[in-house]
Amino acid sequence: MAQVLSPGAVPEPAIRPQEEEWRENLNVKLICRDCREDPPELFEDHASGDLICANCGLVLQQRSIDTSSEWRTFSNDDQGNDDPSRVGDGPNALLNGAQLNTNIAFGDGGMRSKELHRAQNKANLDKGNKSLLQAYKQIGALCDGWQLTTSVSDTAKYLYKDADESKIFKGKSQEALIAGCVFLACRRNGVPRSFREVMELTKVSKKEIGRIFKMLEQFNMHRDKDKQGTGGTSMVAGGAVVFNEEYKGSTTADPKDLCNRYCSMLDMQQNTTNVAIILATQMTTTGALAGRSPLSSAAACIYMAGHLMGQPKNAKEIQSVARVSDSTIRHAYKLLWLDRDKLITEEIIGRGADPEKLPKPS
Repeated sequence: MAQVLSPGAVPEPAIRPQEEEWRENLNVKLICRDCREDPPELFEDHASGDLICANCGLVLQQRSIDTSSEWRTFSNDDQGNDDPSRVGDGPNALLNGAQLNTNIAFGDGGMRSKELHRAQNKANLDKGNKSLLQAYKQIGALCDGWQLTTSVSDTAKYLYKDADESKIFKGKSQEALIAGCVFLACRRNGVPRSFREVMELTKVSKKEIGRIFKMLEQFNMHRDKDKQGTGGTSMVAGGAVVFNEEYKGSTTADPKDLCNRYCSMLDMQQNTTNVAIILATQMTTTGALAGRSPLSSAAACIYMAGHLMGQPKNAKEIQSVARVSDSTIRHAYKLLWLDRDKLITEEIIGRGADPEKLPKPS
């Protein structure tokens, strides 16, 4: 009904109901209509944006909003197999320079972008990083071939970087230097390899590996002493020490370290492996095989431990992993058999060893 006004009167404004500010009702719970469990057990799938009941799998909510930080990579949207990630890698302590420069890439930009990319590569001040990256790639491939841990690979890269910056190793073969770094890194991390194994893997002569190894060991021991005197430590990216600080250097490998690995390669039981390690320790203490190579000493200890524990391995089987002749293994075992009273201790007998099972050497 229209409002009738007298002459000169002003109409009153219409009074509208005041809208209340929206508030979230915290008393309202989202419950699965099939399970009717209270409290509900819900699962949020961030990949699809769905809120799912963990018991029956019913989708209760779709297209939820993710309010967390965005760490997205756009590699799937690019046609050039590139990875323009929002967040790049941190600086690598094994490379030179700040590594925070902007790289000019060329793709669909035509010849102009290609010329800019080429000009930037020519003007790159850290040209030494290319040779370092190539060496690091070789070190990683060698460590992967032996299925070594990342700590061994990082140690070898760290040793190579120090050697590459030193004038002592100028003119040395890169392959020999890489082989020596991998050999020393294995020893520093308690997984030693023999010169013969490194020679077969790297195709570098045993004599050259030994020469580089001695130079690396002396160089790093002097450098570590200087850093300890100044309070410094050897670190890599992430702040982890890359080598075993208890390593003091040695001219030969320890037979007990080789026994552990060779027994694993021969699929021997753990109690037999432990007896072989104890025999190797006793052998070193008594000097039963003084002057023998660590390979033949470890092979003889494994041969004796296998017979003591009722898990015998013949000389040809041990030869396939230790890479020494079966006649050498038998001769070394003969020397151990002559000193068996000193080597077979009460601890070995307590582990189930039977000295009567030892064969008499021929």
